[in-house]
This record gives sequence, C-alpha cells and structure tokens, in this order.
Amino acid sequence: MLDMAILGLLEERDLHGYEIRRQLRDNLGILANVSFGSIYPALTRLEKTRAVVATEGQTVPDTEAPAPAPPTGSLSGELAVLRARRHSPSRSRRGKKVYRITEKGRLLFTELLAESGSVDDARSFGLRLAFARHLAPQARLALLERRRALLVQRLAEAADHNPDLDVYARSVVQHTADSVAQDITWLDRMIATERATPLPVTTGSTNEGDTR
Repeated sequence: MLDMAILGLLEERDLHGYEIRRQLRDNLGILANVSFGSIYPALTRLEKTRAVVATEGQTVPDTEAPAPAPPTGSLSGELAVLRARRHSPSRSRRGKKVYRITEKGRLLFTELLAESGSVDDARSFGLRLAFARHLAPQARLALLERRRALLVQRLAEAADHNPDLDVYARSVVQHTADSVAQDITWLDRMIATERATPLPVTTGSTNEGDTR
C-alpha cells in the first residue's frame, strides 16, 4: 500500500523524501503514522526495480552539526585542527534526493491501483479512491461496485446477529450496521455520478459522413 501511495504522489510531481512524508501525513490521513523508517526503504525498493529514479537535488543545511573537537592545549595543535576542518568534506550540508516516477513506475502504479480483491480493507479502499482519478472510467466504476457488494454482504451478516446478545452488544452490532448502511448510500451516490459522467470521445482520422 505504501508503494502505491508513493507512486501516486510522484505521478503528480517530483518530490524528495521529506515532501513525500508530509503529503502522506497531511493530505492522505490514511497513512498519518508513516515514518521515514518506512518511506526510505520503500523508495530504495522502488528505485531498484526502476519504478522511480533519484537525482541529487539542492543541498540543505544538516540538522546535526559535527561536535566541536576538544582543545589540544597547544597553538600548533589548534592550527592543525582548524586546517583539518577547513579542508575536510563538509558535514554541515547534505544533498537532497529528488524522486521521479518512470514509465515502468506508472504501469506499476496503475496495476496496484486497479488490483482486485483489495476493497475489503477500508484503508486500502480509501487510498485507492484518493487516486481514482488516475483510473480509467470502467476501472473506477468497478472499484466502487466491488466495495459496495462487499458492504452489502457485511450488512446482511450484521442483520443475522445472535439474538441472545445483551442490550449493549446489540447496540454495538446495530451501530456497525448503521455505519455500513451509510457507506452503501454514499457509494450509491458515487456510482450514480460515475455512470452519469459521459465517457471521453475519441476522434478518428476519418469521418464516415464525409463524402468528399
């Protein structure tokens, strides 16, 4: 799921790791707890499969400056330390990798986005719906209809609950059923909108009505 989210963000524009994490947390609250410890291994994995490429971007100040060297107690020693600092590679600045999606990455993103059997998890479905604009109209409609069919099944199961439940347990079951019913109503509106949206018209190179 994280790979798909990263590819979806990179489909919009090139980003560095910090921006990816910020957008995942701020704009896609589904992944609000994602950390750099998860993002950078995913980026490395995608880079190895050539789904993304990384370029060295603008350098930025490092947040961890090197610790000062202890005093040597002699003038010659202090001068030696100063010369070493001046000629050593700078540790106070670092390059910022900028990641870009490749054509292979776009194909992988589309495959992950349209993957069937992934609508049973609310988080996974919500993430796919957030990027649904990248799907073809038929695939987008299929995503919504699969989710609706699953929720209809869950609603039927909730209605067939154990009659021996006490009032508190029954209230929990009823609350769950009400939430599922609201989601089905929302999906019905989404599906109706998708079906009412005209498909894009492709124009051919010849006109059948042209008699010239």
